[in-house]
Amino acid sequence: MNPCAFRIFSEDFSLEALHEALDQQRRARGLSWAGATGEINRFKTSGHPIAISTITGLKKKAAGEGDGILQMLLWLCRTPESFVPGFVDAEAERFQLRQVHVEQTLRWDAKALHAALNAQREAGGMTWSQVAQELGGFTSAMLTNLANGGRVGLPGVMRIVGWLGRPAATFTRVAD
Repeated sequence: MNPCAFRIFSEDFSLEALHEALDQQRRARGLSWAGATGEINRFKTSGHPIAISTITGLKKKAAGEGDGILQMLLWLCRTPESFVPGFVDAEAERFQLRQVHVEQTLRWDAKALHAALNAQREAGGMTWSQVAQELGGFTSAMLTNLANGGRVGLPGVMRIVGWLGRPAATFTRVAD
């Protein structure tokens, strides 16, 4: 393994555990899935609100859309790291997601992810193919395309964050 690579997570972000936490919170608050989804979306109906099926399907999916998962994490008041099995101190201040106003949305910053990956790749004298191989589940093209911005998925983005050895929250941005 590259000495610059940290790979601090031994396991992937668990979509199944996220689903279970959402279900527990929903039941504790006496909400239907529609009610919980409305709250997660902060009652926004314009743009691209998260669908009920997106949330309820998490327990069976291999990957989930990153920006939607950020909204779920905000609703749960949980960190992304708290859904990585065995991650110690996942609720520490440095891992907390920033709070956003109701008219704002927290999104993953794919360009910042790319810049950090590229800097660490260069520091280790690695090719993009080598980085992709270490991360698993990525091609070099997928990693270089992060420079264009756009959407990311989980658990993949958490593999990147773990490899970088930085809190996931440092790779988020607020969008109006």
